[in-house]
Amino acid sequence: MTDNGLRFTKGHGTENDFVLVPDLDGALDLSAEQVRLLADRRSGVGGDGVIRVVPTDLADEAFVRSQGGRARWFMDYRNADGSAAEMCGNGTRVFAAYLRREGLESADEFEIATRAGVKTIRFEGHLIAVNLGDWKVADPDAALAGGYDALVKVAHHDPMPGLSLDLGNPHTVVALPDTADLAGLDLTRAPEVKPLPPQGTNVEFVRPLGPGHIAMRVHERGVGETRSCGTGAAAAALATRWWAGETEDNTVWRVDVPGGTLRVRALPGQQVELAGPAVLVADGVAHLG
Repeated sequence: MTDNGLRFTKGHGTENDFVLVPDLDGALDLSAEQVRLLADRRSGVGGDGVIRVVPTDLADEAFVRSQGGRARWFMDYRNADGSAAEMCGNGTRVFAAYLRREGLESADEFEIATRAGVKTIRFEGHLIAVNLGDWKVADPDAALAGGYDALVKVAHHDPMPGLSLDLGNPHTVVALPDTADLAGLDLTRAPEVKPLPPQGTNVEFVRPLGPGHIAMRVHERGVGETRSCGTGAAAAALATRWWAGETEDNTVWRVDVPGGTLRVRALPGQQVELAGPAVLVADGVAHLG
């Protein structure tokens, strides 16, 4: 931040949009209120989240600084409400596109630091792929017993069963019954999830479209409904695969979201990869008052 304002870049991944703020010397103390102002779509720049671009060695958290031996840059991701989040799948791709454009990374493959650990980025033509790392079903005993471990309520619908997954951040995936219309769901308010994880949860609503192909809408904690969610797309594909039975024939999934299309690939060792586009659309200076 200077007297002349705060430099930023606006970008999106399948219309999940972010305000990126460079902090190359680690001197910026970005407050929750400043994040809310930047993310505000009427009085600020507007975005689903804010990403501070900072050297890993200069990160605030000791855990993140410990990743500095592998990753030069830390994606300090904040939700639109100002709260810090573990990471963001679409955000990692936009972050990587920014690093490459600015000459901060030049290789086709490199690693970045997040609050959910180091993530490997790979440029693949017009797509950017990221290994999101380990994932797991949050309560496998309950899930195996009934196929679900949570109940999710949205307006005008009875509670629906959901499966909780941990991808470094929390997700609850709902396979919609035939009586529910994906496009018609009212996601203007946060779905009610019982039991609610201590840190809250993103909620994905899924409609199978064919073999290896699903459509999804998502309500993100601290944000609301977004046009896309990268880790949410991965969670939706993994949950659908888990329900169908995990085989070598269903490792790659197409996930259609309101903002575009993503590819999810189940990797060996209980890991998952997300691939999709990333676009940097504008640069500017924000004056936060």
